[in-house]
Amino acid sequence: MKLTKVHVREFKSIRDSNEFEIGNVTSLVGKNEAGKTAILQALYRLNPIVPEHAKFDVTEDYPRAEVEEYQVAIEQKKRSHASPITAFFTLEREEMAPAEQEFGKNVFSTNLIELSRSYGGDSLYVLVNVDEQIAVKTLVEKAGLPTDSANNQPTLKALLALLEQRAKEQLAQQTAAQNSANAITDPQAKAKALDEANKLVESQAAKQLRAKLPPLIESGLGLHLWRTYLSKSFPKFLYFDEYYQMEGQANIQRLKIRQANNQVLDSDRPLLGLIDLARLNLDQLMSPQNTQALINKLEGASNYLSKQIFKYWSQNQHISVKFDIRPGLPGDPENMRDGMNLWGFVFDSAHEVTIRLGTRSRGFIWFFSFLAWFSQHRKSQQPLILLLDEPGLFLHASAQGDLLKYIEQELKPHHQVIYTTHSPFMIDPRHWERARIVRDRNMEIQDGDGPLPPDQAGTKVLSDILEADEGSLFPLQGALAYDITQTLFIGTNTLIVEGVSDMIYIDTVTLLLERASRTGLNTKWTLSPVGGSDKVSTFVALFRSQKGLNIVTLIDLQKKDEQKIENLFKKKLLQKRQVLTFANFTKTVEADVEDMFDVPFYIELVNSEYKTELSKPITESDLPQHPRVLVRLEKYFEGNPLKAGAQFNHYRPARFFAEHADDLAVKLSPNTLQRFEDAFKTINGLL
Repeated sequence: MKLTKVHVREFKSIRDSNEFEIGNVTSLVGKNEAGKTAILQALYRLNPIVPEHAKFDVTEDYPRAEVEEYQVAIEQKKRSHASPITAFFTLEREEMAPAEQEFGKNVFSTNLIELSRSYGGDSLYVLVNVDEQIAVKTLVEKAGLPTDSANNQPTLKALLALLEQRAKEQLAQQTAAQNSANAITDPQAKAKALDEANKLVESQAAKQLRAKLPPLIESGLGLHLWRTYLSKSFPKFLYFDEYYQMEGQANIQRLKIRQANNQVLDSDRPLLGLIDLARLNLDQLMSPQNTQALINKLEGASNYLSKQIFKYWSQNQHISVKFDIRPGLPGDPENMRDGMNLWGFVFDSAHEVTIRLGTRSRGFIWFFSFLAWFSQHRKSQQPLILLLDEPGLFLHASAQGDLLKYIEQELKPHHQVIYTTHSPFMIDPRHWERARIVRDRNMEIQDGDGPLPPDQAGTKVLSDILEADEGSLFPLQGALAYDITQTLFIGTNTLIVEGVSDMIYIDTVTLLLERASRTGLNTKWTLSPVGGSDKVSTFVALFRSQKGLNIVTLIDLQKKDEQKIENLFKKKLLQKRQVLTFANFTKTVEADVEDMFDVPFYIELVNSEYKTELSKPITESDLPQHPRVLVRLEKYFEGNPLKAGAQFNHYRPARFFAEHADDLAVKLSPNTLQRFEDAFKTINGLL
């Protein structure tokens, strides 16, 4: 049974959420106070893992602005109770098969069922769409009755009336026949007449069917199918938020009293889950016969949970969780100074220190607590749908990525997961279809604005992002920006260059070399322009931690940047062989990509691109001395400015080169081509 659609109405900030679809994983995305939590809470009460949480309370849950008006309308019988939650589930074939075997293959009109709860009680309302005529025909056939019993009676109620009428007729016929037989004096003829009278009695199959129909009719066929065949597949909802985080220690006696009085705290539930996972109970903890045996069982449970966590917890692999049973001491925290106490500890082998579980990072406690409670219910094999409220709230961005992997690989194959978030790192950019925008337009009203129309007020859940406001879209925008940053200019093999002109020259010369059956830059490299050598170290520091990412630089070399470039390998950001400059191939003390060309050729590019802005063509003898041709040109233009206030931009000659590469190829010297080919071979060797 799979949850497919949800509709929340008249609950807290929600007047009408809109009906919205649910998938295997669904993320409710929106700003704080938009109503994301209210959506989860309403859905949770449909079939909560804690049964006493099922009831809706008008005073607490109905939208505050209209609660008095609502209650008056109910008292005056002007309206019926509102249904805060309506959910639609799709039935699986194996769930319908037993009912179809008894009532006919097509007894279900549709495989979609509707479930809801209302204010004013805790009853579950069920709508199963059935075809009674199919059921009637199947029951009649199985009972071996004449086919007209089904053909002319489309409903169970009509069939029952027919069977009752026929039973009365047969009884009357039998009585008349027996009376007639008793009037016969010949013993042999009388026996024969009585035998014929007995054949008129109602068949056993008809009697059984007639007895079966009244309870079916009273409850309704749909509800009967639900109670008999479907309800056991109805998934429980497990809701988890920050209030369910275990404190790390508990007094067993007080915990037992809370449990006996049905006053268990949310923070108690993960601890009770851990105890259950260890196959223990509170009585065993209060009066241990063998303390070591208890500790061993608790240790086994905590080791199991720790293994689950550390498959996805990349933040710290040096910690382990342990539990201990100790009698209370005078110096222990209040309410833990008598009886037996259960303590949780985290041992950090990297720092050789043991601290209480409750003082560990809130992100780790959240993860451990969730696993403790979830694991308890998962072992029961009951169907579960997980509702996680802001699961990444206390987690670092990379830990949020770990959590997404856990949801994808461990939870999604077995359970539907619905979670709320306003973090871009909890959005999977591979699955935009999972996001639902949660927006409350009442929060956007400015002073002087009039009230919103009733159909637009309150929390709405939107599947169309075009209807979302900028604030609600921010997590999606952040996720998209991060994904683009990770993928557009980043590949498994990333070659860092300084700017777009470097990319143009490298791509164009690669094309010319390959046409000549020589070596160009391998297509496995992704060129990433970073906007200058001073940004290279920042870029490398940001992305080098990605697993499987191979980064190499091919950048300009200037005297002022030598230390920054050396720091790339001295500070172990990259290996020395991964840090390449154009000077490695020009064999000069400084070099830009433009210095890979012979000076006369590059001057020809400048003369051609700037011919309308130059007073006269530039010659090599016009330029002052310097290792880098760009510096020589800049100094030249200081004394010989371009016309109309134009400025020299080294991108324009690169563009001209790419646009006229076919004509310019014959002018490239063998030394130029060799320098580029040597660079490409060196870089390709680092794949």
